[in-house]
Amino acid sequence: MEVVKYPEKEDWARLLERPDLDYSALYGTVEQVLKEIKAEGDEAVIRYSEKFDKVKLSSIQVSDAEMEHVSIDESLKNAINLAADNIYKFHKAQEFKGETIETSPGVKCWQKAVAIEKVGLYIPGGTAPLFSTVLMLGIPAKIAGCREIILCTPPDKNGSIHPAILYAAAKVGVTKLFKVGGIQAIGAMAYGTESVPKVYKIFGPGNQYVTAAKQIVSLKDVAIDMPAGPSEVEVIADASSNPDFIASDLLSQAEHGATSQVVMVTDDASIISPVQKALEAQLKVLPREEMARKAIANSRIILVKDQEEVIEITNAYAPEHLIISTDSYAKIADRVINAGSVFLGQYTPESAGDYASGTNHTLPTNGYATAYSGVNLDSYVKKITFQEISPEGLQIIGPAIETMAENEELFAHKNAVTLRLKEIGK
Repeated sequence: MEVVKYPEKEDWARLLERPDLDYSALYGTVEQVLKEIKAEGDEAVIRYSEKFDKVKLSSIQVSDAEMEHVSIDESLKNAINLAADNIYKFHKAQEFKGETIETSPGVKCWQKAVAIEKVGLYIPGGTAPLFSTVLMLGIPAKIAGCREIILCTPPDKNGSIHPAILYAAAKVGVTKLFKVGGIQAIGAMAYGTESVPKVYKIFGPGNQYVTAAKQIVSLKDVAIDMPAGPSEVEVIADASSNPDFIASDLLSQAEHGATSQVVMVTDDASIISPVQKALEAQLKVLPREEMARKAIANSRIILVKDQEEVIEITNAYAPEHLIISTDSYAKIADRVINAGSVFLGQYTPESAGDYASGTNHTLPTNGYATAYSGVNLDSYVKKITFQEISPEGLQIIGPAIETMAENEELFAHKNAVTLRLKEIGK
């Protein structure tokens, strides 16, 4: 990792840049695949599954028989069950509790949360089968009351889905599950095919082709959870931090892929060398060492002047994951305004949020934490507003409506109130 000491504030933006990922070069391919899926449905999905995933499918839907004969290790089953329970508890507590507000006498307004009827979950299966993401996306969908929960994930070369993904899908109540990955999965859920229902919103991470496909279909065909990019983490450290813990947290994101980015920010130079030594020692024994090293090459350790600059540069970076591994973590956390998910203290690793603490791991990346939340229960609902006005209430606010409408030169708006006030006054 590059070490940058006491950078001037005018250099921060350059230092905090993510790896440059330009998806525009992919758009031609992605748009052509999407066009064919929209026109040809299942036939195009099967054709592109053979081309991209090297698997010839006669049917893209996972059968009841496949779901019934799932077998996974008992310890993994217990781990998934524990994680599912915690994720359920955390998201269940987010349920909307609306109340009726009387904004003026006789003027009542309220909201009702309504589940999005049809949602699509995309679960990557390339470098790792992300069965944990099934829990993160499926559990809040079920709590919200989504009527159809469609899941797409790429099969292996034998046309099979990883059994842990199948177990997790059954656990969360997925309605239909399909052996479809990549662009073709996003297109199938966005447009609908003979087998795959069209959904109203698509959730889930993916590679650059999936990301580009989500961006394109979101322009006019379907909503998506959020803009997505490679994984990232920032660790705030000081002399009290455990260098082995910090190295493990940095590498837990670096092993996601070569384009992942990890950053350490500190105002104490003494922690830098121990972290560097711990990184090298842990890298050597990682099965995904080569991939992690490429990510580390895109990453930095930044030494700043004081805690004030630590906070300021952190909010400027807006990390997907933020680990505050210092004695004063509560004080720093109170001033964090831009981050996807925050992990406090020495014994709260980022991987806890990825799996089993209960929080959601589908989070905004690439600086989008300045404006986006991670996936939560609200991601699966719409809030519909209602209002009810009595004759007395309209008499109170009606003149203001008339005046505002007239000054905006919208006289039909004004007349809708004027006619009612005349009727009330008879």
